[in-house]
This record gives sequence, structure tokens and C-alpha cells, in this order.
Amino acid sequence: MIEIDCSELRRMRASGAPHQLIDVREPYEAEACSIGGTLIPMGEIIERLTEIRRDVPVILHCKSGNRSAAVIQALESRYGFSGLMSLKGGIQAWSAEVEPLNCD
Repeated sequence: MIEIDCSELRRMRASGAPHQLIDVREPYEAEACSIGGTLIPMGEIIERLTEIRRDVPVILHCKSGNRSAAVIQALESRYGFSGLMSLKGGIQAWSAEVEPLNCD
């Protein structure tokens, strides 16, 4: 699995480079705080495979990086995806390193 750190994602977003950001947290978590992207909760990912692009880099994130890593492992081993990236440290790291968020 490939991890992308917050500074790399920030540069990617600032440059306008094509990518897809997917939040695999639950809706109530995304309502509390978000860094944008498409919300596809971990439990819905299989039913919503067609929403995951294969033509641009795809970055998945969650609160700390554990759920996004598990989703990537499943997508790559069972569904033929490759090159998916997990935001290292998740939204907690983003809040600490890039943009303070109130996720409580």
C-alpha cells in the first residue's frame, strides 16, 4: 500500500493536479469535519465501486489511516485496483499539519 503524507496531498491539491479524494469515514464523522472529496463509507465501498476512478490518482482517508488502509487492501487484493493511496495519519494528521479542524 502506498501512503501519501499531508504535505504531498496539499501540494497536489494546490497544483490542481487531477486526483480523487475519498473519505471512508461514516457520515456523522464527515459532518463534524471534512477536507472535501467524495464520502463513501467503508461499509458501502463494495456497492459503490463504480464511483472510484481508475484514470487519476486516488487518495483514501479516514480518521487515522487504519480504515483507509484496510479498504485499499481489499480493493487491491479482491477487485483489481492498483496504486491507491492512503493519507498517512488520516484527517487527524491533516488537522495537525495543514489545517486545524474541530472534529470533536
